[in-house]
Amino acid sequence: MSMPDLSSELLDWYDVHARAMPWRVGPEARRRGVRPDPYRVWLSEVMLQQTTVAAVKAYFERFTMLWPTVADLAAAPDAAVMGEWAGLGYYARARNLLKCAREVVEVHGGSFPGTRAELMTLPGIGPYTASAIAAIAFDQPETVVDGNVERVMSRLHAVHTPLPAAKPELSAHAAGLTPQERPGDYAQAVMDLGATICTPRSPACGICPWRTPCAARDEGTQAELPKKTPKAAKPVRHGIAYLGRRTDGAWLLETRPDRGLLGGMLGWPGSAWGNAPQDAPPVSAAWRDPGIEVRHTFTHFHLKLALRVADLPADAEPERGGFVAPHAFRPSDLPTVMRKAFDAVAASFGPIDRTG
Repeated sequence: MSMPDLSSELLDWYDVHARAMPWRVGPEARRRGVRPDPYRVWLSEVMLQQTTVAAVKAYFERFTMLWPTVADLAAAPDAAVMGEWAGLGYYARARNLLKCAREVVEVHGGSFPGTRAELMTLPGIGPYTASAIAAIAFDQPETVVDGNVERVMSRLHAVHTPLPAAKPELSAHAAGLTPQERPGDYAQAVMDLGATICTPRSPACGICPWRTPCAARDEGTQAELPKKTPKAAKPVRHGIAYLGRRTDGAWLLETRPDRGLLGGMLGWPGSAWGNAPQDAPPVSAAWRDPGIEVRHTFTHFHLKLALRVADLPADAEPERGGFVAPHAFRPSDLPTVMRKAFDAVAASFGPIDRTG
């Protein structure tokens, strides 16, 4: 079967089986002339990096309700956006989201540029995201390669070279299949194929539109592919977090530096994360150890966080951070590891003094 025939066959399958997504314009709507909103395509692609579709849907709907246009997002306070992002992880994406929105408004008049090259000049948009936006939002014949596409290509062409070494070969196979007509629908079709049929485990080969030309199915190796080079074990880092509450109920929090993990996010003051963290309380107080350890896994390491808690006096003057009034404090605004710490010890604090 020729490459154009393969692409056409997949598009026929997509026309019937396309997944419904809150950010997607489906094939039937596209035939009626409905065009994708580049803002919604961009926002969804940024959110979907390192995150599942199921996890992203509620965040996407919340964001587009609060900030329905790129101009609305560009004008939003940093803290509000970071708070709404809490729980999605990889917080550099949220910082770049704001930078990108503001550049689109200030430099491009509120309209996303329509080519891959132009899109790559925007903050936080790399080769994959630029290709996805150009293809899906602007119907440019760009090749979009995510984990789903790599899996499909490795099986279709029986590529046994382990990832990540196989990436150039798989990208070349994907590029050879990208059609000039309906490239945006095709990009979404091949991702849908990987997500719903050509799945990591137990692929549903019997109902796959590419079952006949699939080389891995022919040789019986589809369940083995793609092969991956074993990852090194993640190191373990340790840290200390200090959860202090003033007698009036205000919590002692600090905004983390813009650069680095959880950059720009609100969190509990604490030590550096490493092999042997040193006590570094943000204010002089009777800090106590509740005997609780919070564990959290980041991309490159596991974190074990020891906790310290204290009821702080009304005249406490912290060396780091500042107090957030109880009515302004929402645990849900905290990044996941900081929220875990709060949940672990919230009940250990005494009653709030409301006489002052």
